[in-house]
Amino acid sequence: MAKSRKSRRGATAASVAETVDGGLAELIPDPDRARAWTLLLDGAPQSHVDLDDPAFLSFEYQRRLGHVIDLVAPPGRPVRAVHLGGGALTLARYVAATRPRSTQQVVERDAPLVELVRRELPLDRNARIRVRSTDAREGLAKVPDGWADLVVADVFSGARTPAHLTSTEFLDEVRRALAPGGWYAANLADGPPLTHLRGQIATAAARFAELALVADPTVLRGRRFGNAVLVAADEPLPIPELTRRAASDPHPGRVEHGRALRDFTGGATPVTDASAVDSPAPPASAFA
Repeated sequence: MAKSRKSRRGATAASVAETVDGGLAELIPDPDRARAWTLLLDGAPQSHVDLDDPAFLSFEYQRRLGHVIDLVAPPGRPVRAVHLGGGALTLARYVAATRPRSTQQVVERDAPLVELVRRELPLDRNARIRVRSTDAREGLAKVPDGWADLVVADVFSGARTPAHLTSTEFLDEVRRALAPGGWYAANLADGPPLTHLRGQIATAAARFAELALVADPTVLRGRRFGNAVLVAADEPLPIPELTRRAASDPHPGRVEHGRALRDFTGGATPVTDASAVDSPAPPASAFA
């Protein structure tokens, strides 16, 4: 295991580079926030964490997932959350900060990455966060039936979502783990012609009654590669409030739902385990 450090802000902060299962992990200090860090994997930004303010979300897609967390239950009410994909545990920290006494399970396959994050960016000792180092679908299978108020999928391997986390069979496991009234949220990444994104919407529509998609309008128009957050539930979603929050974001997003979202799929069909493929690789310019 290779490990190195170099000064970034004098004696007060240093970057950390360490080889993990997913490649080269780097923790880079944020020059504008005293105890904030960005996690890179093989040069691709993965997470941002502010240890002094875990409710601060820097990345666009994480703020959109934060909106979902804010709306899944009345403000401040503890929830049971499952996070598939851990990174720097940003969203688990956010839940713990905004909804104290929440109980959370994080499934992150990369055990050396988990060790690095725990050592360099320690969790609040009062946070009820359990981390399992196993495959996301295998970890999800261990969640008790009806346990979770929220399941968040944010899993990337080499900047691509593994095929087995894109199918109707995977969503059957999500539904099994969700409590009545629970929500599913997924961070999806795609670019023109948006084949993967359309297929994921069709797949979710085959298993959930209500859907919403939040993304930058240029991504939805197929003009560039980017992230989109898909939200699914069996009960009506708070579309007006989600729309307001997305529109007021520093990088405003658009919310699609109902017939407009169905039309957006363009006739895409649900993905099954037999037909699933990894999400597309981002272009080199995506992280430039």
